[in-house]
Amino acid sequence: MKPFYSFFFAFIFLFLIIRPNAATSKYEMQQFLSTQNKARAALRLAPLVWDTKLARYAQWYANLRRGDCALEHSNGPYGENIFWGSGDGWTPAQAAAAWVAERRVYNYWSNSCVYGQACGHYTQIVWKETRRIGCARVVCDYDGGVFMTCNYDPPGNYYGEKPY
Repeated sequence: MKPFYSFFFAFIFLFLIIRPNAATSKYEMQQFLSTQNKARAALRLAPLVWDTKLARYAQWYANLRRGDCALEHSNGPYGENIFWGSGDGWTPAQAAAAWVAERRVYNYWSNSCVYGQACGHYTQIVWKETRRIGCARVVCDYDGGVFMTCNYDPPGNYYGEKPY
């Protein structure tokens, strides 16, 4: 009987670690998608579609960052945007809006950002070949801030290529 209980408790533990949390509720999923798909629609690009595999990956990585909430990329197989905000009130809509706001510093003709500014979050969102997205949000253990991440497939931001 002991092997069964060990397996059962291991399964429950893994389920609790990788289970979707509030970040993947329908409401927050729509918050992640809405702003990003509006940016794509403005360029007549196909909308991103929520992908549970990407959402699980994002949740796995967000759970790893929960302890320190460092703005470090996972270096995984997907495109990735990350966000950190002080305090626990940050929403997925605000993270997505911050990424989309980088549009102001992106120059399509030179395919570059204004000097000293970042625009790679925006270009990942509007990467023409990207079709799927999955995101997650966690409250940081050490400071009560919020860490959010979205993963994109196929990934974008290839050096020397324009996003659309």
